[in-house]
This record gives sequence, structure tokens and C-alpha cells, in this order.
Amino acid sequence: MRKLILAIAILTSPLVGLAQYNWDIGVQAGAANYLGEMGGKQGTRKDFVNDIKLDKTQFTVGGFARYKFTSLLSAQLGLNWVRITGADNASTNPARVGRNLSFRDDMVELALTAQVFFYEMPDLGHTYRYKNDFKMYAFGGIAGVYYNPKTSYNGSMVALRPLQTEGKSYSPVTAAVPLGLGFLFTLNKHHRIGWEFNWRTTFTDYLDDVSGNYVDRATLSSDEARALADRRHELGDNVPTSIAAGENQYGKPGEKRGDPSHKDSYLSTSLYYSYVIRGRSSLYKSKYGSIFRKSKSKKRKIRAKF
Repeated sequence: MRKLILAIAILTSPLVGLAQYNWDIGVQAGAANYLGEMGGKQGTRKDFVNDIKLDKTQFTVGGFARYKFTSLLSAQLGLNWVRITGADNASTNPARVGRNLSFRDDMVELALTAQVFFYEMPDLGHTYRYKNDFKMYAFGGIAGVYYNPKTSYNGSMVALRPLQTEGKSYSPVTAAVPLGLGFLFTLNKHHRIGWEFNWRTTFTDYLDDVSGNYVDRATLSSDEARALADRRHELGDNVPTSIAAGENQYGKPGEKRGDPSHKDSYLSTSLYYSYVIRGRSSLYKSKYGSIFRKSKSKKRKIRAKF
């Protein structure tokens, strides 16, 4: 019976070996940008990356832990710091330039995603030792995001959410749906170097503190709120030629300030490194761990007869 169990263990050892490298822990860093009301190109808002302003690219850094369920499916939990910025003066749309708003948002994101691997080269270099591989995958999931838009005013950064610049309060936390593609190289079984493109659609339109219409400035809570709700007057005579000065110095109540029909989103592209942790599965330990242990021989006491 012992020989039969030993034979089964040897035949199934590749499967047991796969279970030994289920976890990897790593860090990522890259570039981030946003899609919303500020900045953008000529004309009205465009979908996805058509309205992006590359000169407003910022950064993302973070860490993650990933668990492999099968060779085709993994789950990842990541904690990231993502900075995004936007400014109307970077736009080629005269109406946005005349609006003259800007923001910076340092977001903290906790994301849980599922990764589906659709392409694999299991033995890079054809060494027949299967220590190096290459994989490509798609992913999607759910994230919680803490955000806090600020703007530069009188030489300092001012938080915009407490000011309620559109006369409305909004939560500092939102959900997001991350979607993307990535690939990774595994080197010597333990080291992984990868790349990801990640696009998040959020459930808020206030990452940039802009969404609806101008409100009556007299109803706002402070002079600072009134000054930052409408900053067109700061342009003075430098308003775009297609916008008449004077009547456009301040927004009329009810006049369009943002676009509430579209939620804000942001994206990133990043490189990452992770270390694969080696461990033995409970199946390995319970079924096969005792096979190779030396059994203690039982000594029989023999009573000599004299």
C-alpha cells in the first residue's frame, strides 16, 4: 500500500508543485490621467481617451497581493495612491478656457479584481525546467475610492468639497469599476515583472468638483466658496476672443458649469514587480508529507530464557 501511495504522489507531483506558488506580493508605479469636465480638446466632451490631456499626466503608486486559483484565474487585492489633475487653461475649447477652473485630486483606492489569463508561454527559452514564463490577462472588478479635490488659491491648496461650490454636498467616497489588460514575466519561479493598463469608471461626477450648474453666489457659505465657484473674473481682459467680456465675468444661476450626464473616470498605466511565495498546500502536507518521513522502528523486547 505504501508503494502505491508513493507512486501516485510521484505521478501527481507536477500538480502538487503548482500549488506551491499560489501567492505573490508586489508593488507598482506608473502614470495616471483623468477624463472629466476640465481640460479636453476642441468641441464638447468626448468619450474614453479622445479628450485626454497628456500634459496633465500624474502618477500612481501602490502595493498588492495576488492569489492563483487555477492556471487561468487569479484574484488580486490592491491598495493604490493615484493623483489626477485638470485645468481649463490646458484646453483648446474656448468655453472651457473661459470657465477657468482647475483641480488636483489625491485619491486612495482599494481594489479587488479577477484576472483571467488568455495566453501563456510556459517555458521561455525552452530550458525544459519551467522556471520562466510569459502570460497575458484581462481583468475586472470593484474598487472603493476616497477622493478629495483641491485647487490652488492665493498660494495654497484649498479643499473644494467642504465649500459646496455648486450648492450641493457629495460623499468623499465612491465605488469604481476597474477594467484592463496586462502581462507578466515570471523569472526563476519567484520574480515577476509585469505591466498593466487600468481604466476605472466611477459612480461620481465630482472627482474634479464640477458637475452641474452655477448657483446664486449669494447662497454660498463663504467668500472663498464664492471666489472658487466661478473664477472667470480672474482672467480679466484675457478671456477668449469668442467669449464676450463683461456679461461672462460671472456665471448666471442655472447656467451650465459641468456635465452631469457623464460620470468621471480615470486611467493608469504601470509597471510592477512581485515576489512569488513558495509554500506547500494542505493536501500535500496531509496526504504526502508522511511518505518520506522515516518511520520509527519498533524494538521488540526479547526475554532470554536461561
